[in-house]
Amino acid sequence: MKKVMCCPESLLPDPIDPDILYFTTFYSTGREGIGHIAVDLPTAIRRDGLEPSVRAWDFAAIASAVAASDKAILRQDSADGWTRMIELSICLCEPAPWDAKRAELESLLGFLTGDFWTLRLLPGGKEVPKAKKPMNRSADCVCLLSGGIDSLVGAIDQTAAGKKPLFVSQVVRGDRDAQARFSSTLGSSNCHCQWSFAVGHPGSSEKSTRARSIVFFAFAALAASAVFSSKKQPVEIIVPENGFISLNVPLGPGRLGSLSTKTTHPVYMTGIQALWDAVGIHASLSFPYRERTKGELLLQCADQKQLAALIGDSTSCGKFQRHNLRHCGECVPCMVRRAAFLRAQLPDITAKGYCRQCLKTSESKDVAAAAAAYLRYRDKGIRRFVGGALAFASQGERGRYEALVSRGMDELGQLLIGHGVI
Repeated sequence: MKKVMCCPESLLPDPIDPDILYFTTFYSTGREGIGHIAVDLPTAIRRDGLEPSVRAWDFAAIASAVAASDKAILRQDSADGWTRMIELSICLCEPAPWDAKRAELESLLGFLTGDFWTLRLLPGGKEVPKAKKPMNRSADCVCLLSGGIDSLVGAIDQTAAGKKPLFVSQVVRGDRDAQARFSSTLGSSNCHCQWSFAVGHPGSSEKSTRARSIVFFAFAALAASAVFSSKKQPVEIIVPENGFISLNVPLGPGRLGSLSTKTTHPVYMTGIQALWDAVGIHASLSFPYRERTKGELLLQCADQKQLAALIGDSTSCGKFQRHNLRHCGECVPCMVRRAAFLRAQLPDITAKGYCRQCLKTSESKDVAAAAAAYLRYRDKGIRRFVGGALAFASQGERGRYEALVSRGMDELGQLLIGHGVI
């Protein structure tokens, strides 16, 4: 069991326990051996004129603590080299509503990261930052804007439909400029909250980081406070992710760990919504592309001219930073991206091209796994391919999900066939 404590500086013990990882949330002490999380977020919230609710702020504290723990605790040190046992203590402004749902939250985190979580939700959290002069916005919804293809199409479709989204971005190295360009092209001058989640801690970092998406949803919940709902309805938060990637059915039995993430999986998203409803976060997650593949998403984009002008700057690669901000071309996200261009019959104008242009000569395990998965799907059928991955779905949902995965695999297969891989 690895213990983590996330709290304000005033609650840090002196001396610190060497067997506990300590983080100060939204603040850096500069003390040796003490990590810090999202130091710039309070300032960014005030700068952007927001007045977040206590519930949304506490969710941001929980999300930040979870993501920091996920990054700071190495999986290789666990008994099986993957599954960790984490006891996480988090100081909140109002812990009681969250503590009432602690079991559900622990279970949801276990689904997301594949670990065993024990949470201790304590009082004493950092106070909610509020702008001195709240900014008036005309936004009528929140839309996640990562800088990827799906979020770009989401932004285009929402604005084409006459909506006025407040775009929310989690800054990652290499994506900042594209996020800003998409937002400024498609929205108004004050329609973008572009925030950073940075973790500093002593020691090495875990690379799998399966909990990273929870911070993005925390940012969306905070931004929802800037959207006025005249009908007292929950603020709509649009999650523009294609359903094939959301389901992320493992390509093989050996890819159930970091290679099969669940960042927007239906089970995870349903769990987040249930928690928000229970504690009183007045926001509703919306998934317009839940039953589309990436290729279908491109094909059906509402403004093809705008898409063609912007899509080259979008980012999909899972190894983008490792390749000097260039798409590798052979990881699963890159292959799904390339297959989508092929399906939509659009020229692939990805900026800087791909490090690996020809997949036939690739020695990537991802390419081999994708080829083996496609052949298994083609020869054995969709039900044998998905196995128990859709056990969560109802009878009616399962049929639709199977059809979706089939279409996604067909897109991937056409790419592999075209490159002579199979």
